[in-house]
Amino acid sequence: MMIRIRAGAPAKAVYHALTDPTAMRVWLDEHAEVDLPHRYAFWGRHTLEGDAPRQRLLHADDRTLRFAWPLGGEETVVEIRLEERGPEETELTLTQTGLPSFEEMVAETGVLSLAHTFWAVALANLVDHVEGREPTPKCDFTSPVMREEVFIAASPQAVYDSIVDPGTFARWFGAKVEIEPHVGGRWAMGSFEAEPSPARITELEPGRRMSLLWEEGLVASWELEESGGGTKLTFVQSGFDEGNPPYGAWMGWLSGIAELRRFHELRPWRPIWLATYVEGMPEGFLTIGEDA
Repeated sequence: MMIRIRAGAPAKAVYHALTDPTAMRVWLDEHAEVDLPHRYAFWGRHTLEGDAPRQRLLHADDRTLRFAWPLGGEETVVEIRLEERGPEETELTLTQTGLPSFEEMVAETGVLSLAHTFWAVALANLVDHVEGREPTPKCDFTSPVMREEVFIAASPQAVYDSIVDPGTFARWFGAKVEIEPHVGGRWAMGSFEAEPSPARITELEPGRRMSLLWEEGLVASWELEESGGGTKLTFVQSGFDEGNPPYGAWMGWLSGIAELRRFHELRPWRPIWLATYVEGMPEGFLTIGEDA
């Protein structure tokens, strides 16, 4: 697995946020301990298998971190590399070995299948942190409750339009989507042709709300409310087995919401996502890089 992003901050500032325990507790998780070049660890309710620190530092210099991270009984290795692209722009590349295929990631077959979307949320929050913005809420792996509220500095109608228009959705979310924008209409990530069981739109009120229902009973709902000259977005995922919450899907949406906020609030807007790779991902599924 590989993710490449950009941050509007010098490499020195990004490296500090990656390695300073106080900063890590803002963008990553509740607990962090760093003593380079000997120790680099983080844990807590927002980390996969986060009941204890599990990372083992392998290498650290002023542009690279590499650490082993056992997950699901398997040894994986994470490497984070920084490259300065200008005085106020840094490119970050993260790789992690030993992760399953795209199909297994979508099916959420074990903790390793959650790593890609875990890093998507973490890196989106890292970028917001180094750019002086409030991070997006993180996934809580100790709770089955999947409900978050975020403020977006745009009108409810503008936010609604960016959710239901396929072209706009693809820009901020970074993946293609096909939508039939009416109650009973189909909704599919990728395409209707590639998705044999698309979600169905069960609620659609312009400028106010949209709800999707998948065949297995999973529901995703957006509710928009004017607040302080902007929009309070309440996003809820429900209809799942609380003994096996779909954390991967939840983190995918949270990382998307992070970019949705940026899409409406930053001028000029450029997506943080430059490239991503997961073995077996269908060709043409992503739109990442098209706005680069």
